[in-house]
Amino acid sequence: MSSSTATARSHPNIALIKYWGKRDTKLNLPAVPSLSLTLSQFHTTTSVTWGSNKDLFCLNNIEQSNTQSAKVFQFLDLLTPNRPPCTVVSENNFPTAAGLASSASAFSALAMAASVAADLQLSTTALSVLARQGSGSASRSLWEGWVEWKMGKKLDGTDSHGIPIAPRDHWDVRMVMAVISSQQKPISSRAAMLQTQSTSPMYDAWCNTAQTDVDIAKKAIMEKNLERLGRQMEHSTLKMFSTMFTTQPSVRYWKPQTLAVVEAVEQLRNAGIPCWYTMDAGPNVKILCHAKDAKQIASAIRPIVENHYILEPGHGTHLL
Repeated sequence: MSSSTATARSHPNIALIKYWGKRDTKLNLPAVPSLSLTLSQFHTTTSVTWGSNKDLFCLNNIEQSNTQSAKVFQFLDLLTPNRPPCTVVSENNFPTAAGLASSASAFSALAMAASVAADLQLSTTALSVLARQGSGSASRSLWEGWVEWKMGKKLDGTDSHGIPIAPRDHWDVRMVMAVISSQQKPISSRAAMLQTQSTSPMYDAWCNTAQTDVDIAKKAIMEKNLERLGRQMEHSTLKMFSTMFTTQPSVRYWKPQTLAVVEAVEQLRNAGIPCWYTMDAGPNVKILCHAKDAKQIASAIRPIVENHYILEPGHGTHLL
């Protein structure tokens, strides 16, 4: 059996205007539009061998069970239903499934590596549509810098993909990442989203206001208006968590340190240092700021959370 191997690297992205909820669970079509920043430093590196003895998935040097591997190989079936057995070797240089967007970098890297190994010539947009079916946020990591993900209207999902709006060097900002916990989340984002949609009384309001959030944030990015972007980012974050808190049973990812970092950010802002926070489905806090203020912000949160990083706008998914 002839085989072909390709390796791709991808970075996580952090949604500034949040994705939460699905209009189609099978195709991973979002209920709301979103807007993100692809980040540097953290990355997933994935090699796919198209044509091997059996389906095999290794993550961070550990062979995964059939149950753990199922999602990966179901994803490869989307490329070619009658594909040969494949070997997938993936490694994250940051915590997995801890609310740090590891699924975004994982499925964007997998989409590119697998398509090249299978000798399929796919555009970046087509890869975004493919990656979305593994993890919604992966649709944005294909591009560098600032990326919009439109909901789309088509039932087949072909118009729901990432759209780059500004390159990584458009604006000299930083994301200070406060890693409060690197443990796997108690409830997955997918399960929490479905629970939120079915039980939160806040969910409809969340969906109805999302496009306005994107429009305001997009304009702020183009104008490099950090205060306007930061305010809208925090507003979107708190609305998303409001739907989770009011879910039955309530979904709460926050830890005591999460709130302590939020309060530290507000104190820094009151002291004249422009910075704003966001969070995803997890306890970790990301702080958006000007590059020149990043080290001071990192120093201010160090007594609360020792494990933190200063990340720059990053590259899109690329072959190694």
